[in-house]
Amino acid sequence: MKNYIKHDPWLIIEEGFNPEYNQISESLCSIGNGRMGQRANFEEQYSGETLQGSYVAGVYYPDKTRVGWWKNGYPEYFAKVLNAPNWIGIDIQIDGESLDLGTCKVKDFRRVLNMKEGYLERSFHARLVSGKEVKVSSKRFCSIVDDEVGAIRYSITPLNFEGTINVTPYVDGDVVNQDSNYDEKFWEEVDKLIKRRSGYVTVETKKTGFHVCTGMKFEIFKNGEIADYNTYRYQRNKYVGCGADISCKDNDEIVIYKYAAVISSLNHEKEGLLEACRKVTRKAYKKGFDTLSNEQANAWGQKWEEADITIEGDVAAQQGIRFCIFQMYQTYTGEDERLNIGPKGFTGEKYGGSTYWDTEAYCFPFYLATADQKVGRQLLIYRHNQLQKAIENAAKLGFKDGAALYPMVTMNGEECHNEWEITFEEIHRNGAIAYAIYDYVRYTGDKSYLGEYGLEVLIAISRFWAQRVHYSTRKGQYVMHGVTGPNEYENNVNNNWYTNLMAQWCLKYTMEVIDYVEKTDPDKYLALEEKIKFYRMTETKEWKKIADNMYLPYDKELDVFVQHDGFLDKDWTKTIEDLTPENRPINQKWSWDRILRSVYIKQADTLQGLYFFEENYDEKTIKRNFNFYEPRTVHESSLSPCVHVVLAAKLGKEEKAYEMYLRTARLDLDDYNNDTEDGCHTTSMAGTWMAFVKGFGGMRVYDDMVQFSPFLPAGWKGYAFKVRWRGYYLKVKASRKGTTIVNHSDEEIRLKVFGKEYDIKGNDELAVAMVPK
Repeated sequence: MKNYIKHDPWLIIEEGFNPEYNQISESLCSIGNGRMGQRANFEEQYSGETLQGSYVAGVYYPDKTRVGWWKNGYPEYFAKVLNAPNWIGIDIQIDGESLDLGTCKVKDFRRVLNMKEGYLERSFHARLVSGKEVKVSSKRFCSIVDDEVGAIRYSITPLNFEGTINVTPYVDGDVVNQDSNYDEKFWEEVDKLIKRRSGYVTVETKKTGFHVCTGMKFEIFKNGEIADYNTYRYQRNKYVGCGADISCKDNDEIVIYKYAAVISSLNHEKEGLLEACRKVTRKAYKKGFDTLSNEQANAWGQKWEEADITIEGDVAAQQGIRFCIFQMYQTYTGEDERLNIGPKGFTGEKYGGSTYWDTEAYCFPFYLATADQKVGRQLLIYRHNQLQKAIENAAKLGFKDGAALYPMVTMNGEECHNEWEITFEEIHRNGAIAYAIYDYVRYTGDKSYLGEYGLEVLIAISRFWAQRVHYSTRKGQYVMHGVTGPNEYENNVNNNWYTNLMAQWCLKYTMEVIDYVEKTDPDKYLALEEKIKFYRMTETKEWKKIADNMYLPYDKELDVFVQHDGFLDKDWTKTIEDLTPENRPINQKWSWDRILRSVYIKQADTLQGLYFFEENYDEKTIKRNFNFYEPRTVHESSLSPCVHVVLAAKLGKEEKAYEMYLRTARLDLDDYNNDTEDGCHTTSMAGTWMAFVKGFGGMRVYDDMVQFSPFLPAGWKGYAFKVRWRGYYLKVKASRKGTTIVNHSDEEIRLKVFGKEYDIKGNDELAVAMVPK
């Protein structure tokens, strides 16, 4: 755990040059706009440890899977999030000597991510080996108004010399992925164009054939006036640059404005890609940096107006939740139905793929409550559009008759995860997709989705569950062997409680939806039956039999649900209190063999099921299971703390809820798991929002009614958050005095606060005294 990031409500601040933390800061200060993103790399060259990262949404490479031996059904490739052409580069030479913070003496270094207005700035004072000193400041952003545009203002001032500064803005497509399985470069040059003060590089991904054109146009000012300069034009494979010599003396300020465009063949015809890039670049150049910057600030202001969460009395907690909201908005906007939410967003390349079960299980509630209803619907349609691929994935593993197994990791619907215990066995992901359909309908009331798209997905998933279980004559129940639950520190187990529960629930829910669609839209139902060759009587008869007789492990003596068969054969008397600091995190300190044999849990597993279906269990049951499993959970998955916040808050465990909240909100800011240098844990950030609103705010939707039961952690003076719900826009404010719900809508709403029903007229508010947990 590191504590070098300064606490501030709106800024992520690194003060002082810390080369050992540079890659962490590159992750934390990443910028993006849903279409493209950029790690917080330096514009000038840097010889120290760095992970250069520019990313274009939806563009990937199918890197050949690296395994010791092949298995039937094994994915042939692992889809890599590609490190794309570098658009930020500006090389600086001072009388022939490179400006490189890896070789300079650096002081007054400051790197700041401004979350309020959506930009990254950096400043420093450097002394080169020659003794020459310069002051540098830069500001850059990925525009959320023009989402194919990036802009940079880079200023350099000589402090103790008179000479020549050579400035070379460039575009470099000759980049590598740190995680390339065979050290292969994934891009090939298609074309390049260099002009006097602009340049363009078009590259193509091997195998997948995506084209990306990255362009730049720049201007240089000296002491506020346009500088007089000629340029040198540089070209090599996948690279163009324009060099300019600027004479200077002490305290002259040289400012480079660089405007970049990143255009992909996902959104433009390949034949017209260069011209489209030139057009976008010229438009950005014409607007100018100040106009682009003001547009950026205004657009972010609107986002914060709609979805900000404010906390009084705890700057660390405030910074954490805003950081999470900021990264979510940078990653996914809902504008493109082909895109999804990758686990690292635009902050790193680890894990690959763009879609995990994280989207449905953790990100979905955030977008349901903070965006237009169409965004949540679009996330579901994304999965429906990949249904045939999910059926093909299942067929590769021997399933038939339209059974679907959605991939653990994917870019296009095809499974591309390269660890067998995940690919073949972590099948609970199917349940998360079904649950998201249920969650969407419950939250929005949009039941039309079921007949249009949802039922087809639910039937395909239920067909999978029906084939995946088998009947145990010894138990007289249906069981499921050879699975991996959410706790990936146990592989190839039998009867994971959570997986069995999800299968049972999904079969029941699908049958309910069948009845609903047949009743409300019989023609659509009959058309679907014919389309997918669904034999209702025989199939649902089998599903009911399975659901009614599903084996769910339970221990009478401990009175808890058992995570899986054999779990209690481990030394379950051990808790995390028995782990010394030198043993944490165990995924970096222990062998995999030792982890698998231990009782320690990576993330919420049994508790994940209790979180999803808490209304089905009384508080005593939830408490017993929480008290048993949480002390054995090491929370080494970023997705773990948020679930524990929600349950701890429900149970009145305020200290635990706050502890887990800080862990999820500041997971990357404080590098809890010692892995932020690879990129931020983007999907868990939506879980942080969920932890706050469902945990501290007590928000639930039951019986077609939104409900709130807020509480304040010790030390907080108050907080406020906003949510959308079925066309209403509500603001919830909590303080020591009580809770206020503001209805920012024209229509009256009925809701519950602390279990009691209230009506709030349009554009009115309700004040309720705080009820202690």
